[in-house]
Amino acid sequence: MWKIALKSVQKVGVVRFNPFKDTGGDQSFAIALLDASDSGLVISSLYTRDGVRVFSKAIEKGKSKYQLSEEEKQAIEKAKGKK
Repeated sequence: MWKIALKSVQKVGVVRFNPFKDTGGDQSFAIALLDASDSGLVISSLYTRDGVRVFSKAIEKGKSKYQLSEEEKQAIEKAKGKK
């Protein structure tokens, strides 16, 4: 039973931001969803006038094999309770 609890989402961090000067409202975001060992995923959504792009990156013990944006890093740090 405890093994399941350790693997479930326990930590969440959200960062809203504006990636482009010609759009407003901080409609873009990065959200980190982590388990007890700081593993899980980060989802980013970039809003533009032409549409929305969504990205997902795996996180293993607080790190990713993919390059993370500053906002994604901030979301992970918030989820870990460090920011």
